[in-house]
Amino acid sequence: MNGLFITIEGPDGSGKSTQIKKLADYLEESRIPYLLTREPGGTAVSDRIRSLILDPAHPEMADETEVLLYAASRAQHVKEKIVPALQEGTLVLCDRFVDASIAYQAYGLGIPVEDVTAINRFATGGLSPDRSYLIDISPEAGRERMVSRYTEEGLDRIEQKQLEYHERVRSGFRKIYSENKERFLLVDGNQTIDQVFDVIKKDIKLLLANRYN
Repeated sequence: MNGLFITIEGPDGSGKSTQIKKLADYLEESRIPYLLTREPGGTAVSDRIRSLILDPAHPEMADETEVLLYAASRAQHVKEKIVPALQEGTLVLCDRFVDASIAYQAYGLGIPVEDVTAINRFATGGLSPDRSYLIDISPEAGRERMVSRYTEEGLDRIEQKQLEYHERVRSGFRKIYSENKERFLLVDGNQTIDQVFDVIKKDIKLLLANRYN
């Protein structure tokens, strides 16, 4: 049996990285084999590309370059790490996947959705998550959270973009959700960390029961 592929998505500052770690802890306690990974990154090659993409020292990076670098990182990640784990029956938890590229590069940057989709279909071989959690939060609330942790100067190249860009990203995520409701669970990110996790845990318990029992 192939493993389950679970992704967590959301605008910057939504708390998705905190939630995916809590989900990993839950799987550990439940003795369910899992792989915790992230994008961009996840492999040595992908992490090198990540450092280039997110470096604030490269504000001149062309939008087309950004699209291709994310896809290149993802291609290596999928082939080297995600697919082998799924083939072994492992549950894969991934912090961001193709939906993020569509939200950030198509809706955020204005690259045609069909182009970003086609590039990533090639990069992933058509791989799609079994379940995705979208933690929704406003760009203003997300920026406030991030600055409280890192200060404005500590934000990466994407996080430093204007609020208008992040509003387009959020709208993009919500549109992706509206077109893929059978795969997504939309979660209100304005709740407490524990409240958000309770929603996710309730859903994944049902998903695991249907899969493994």
